[in-house]
Amino acid sequence: MKILLCCGAGMSSGFIAKKVRQAAKADGVADVSCTAQAESTIGPSLPTVDIVCLGPHLRPKYEQIKAQCDQYGAKCMVIPAEIYSTINGEGLYKLIKEELNK
Repeated sequence: MKILLCCGAGMSSGFIAKKVRQAAKADGVADVSCTAQAESTIGPSLPTVDIVCLGPHLRPKYEQIKAQCDQYGAKCMVIPAEIYSTINGEGLYKLIKEELNK
């Protein structure tokens, strides 16, 4: 599973990416990659990821970014503010698994 977290500069999403990797490890899933990038730099990564998770502040750009993701068969979702603001890696990991299983 390859996850890309996206925020304005890639800094705050880096913290939650670490927590998502820890949650996956605790779930016994070893083959999880979870990285963080700035929204402006995600284009080259899209062919290699399964899902892009946007920080809540990027909700206005969701449709635009989702269209880019759709070109490569990657899912796209907005991280709920309560998960993002509390850096809840377990909660986000659970949502990611649900989204990928749709």
